[in-house]
Amino acid sequence: MKLIIASNNAHKIREIKEILGEKFEQILSLRESGIEHETVEDGSTFLENARKKAKEIAKISGVCALADDSGICVDALGGAPGIFSARFAGEHGNDEANNALLLKRLEAEQNRAAHYTCAMVLAYPDGKTVEAEGYFYGSITRCPRGDRGFGYDPLFVPTGSERTVAEYTDEEKNAISHRAEALRLLLSKL
Repeated sequence: MKLIIASNNAHKIREIKEILGEKFEQILSLRESGIEHETVEDGSTFLENARKKAKEIAKISGVCALADDSGICVDALGGAPGIFSARFAGEHGNDEANNALLLKRLEAEQNRAAHYTCAMVLAYPDGKTVEAEGYFYGSITRCPRGDRGFGYDPLFVPTGSERTVAEYTDEEKNAISHRAEALRLLLSKL
């Protein structure tokens, strides 16, 4: 079965392809499939945004589409940045600015508990969907560490670890991340 990942985020696409392995005959990004489409993420939850992206791309392409919406939720900030994680500092995808703003907002906070959330939706061309959510719990450091991963990985220390996710290998991260959990749950429903 052919699958289109409803994203052009190279980091997410690589992670998803590595986690899915040989589960599909062909896995393509939007760019690889020749689709130029930007879904307006106007949902109020990760699941609403992922569902909308997956359904739009399945309808456009006529093949199965997989979409995720994910981000970091910080307890002391009432769950923010949440669905606004990628554009927390204003510019979409500016990891450095997003990390700097998060650290600034948490400067005086002792409670640094946080979790990543990933909503994953597989949509079929007929509109049917399979949905799953994964979570990854930990805390926010006081300064970035590590040069791997993306997003908030240099600030996020998983529960029970002393390293940030940006200090993990790809294999270590893909074994325990929110995205890996969501994909495992989704695959178990197929």
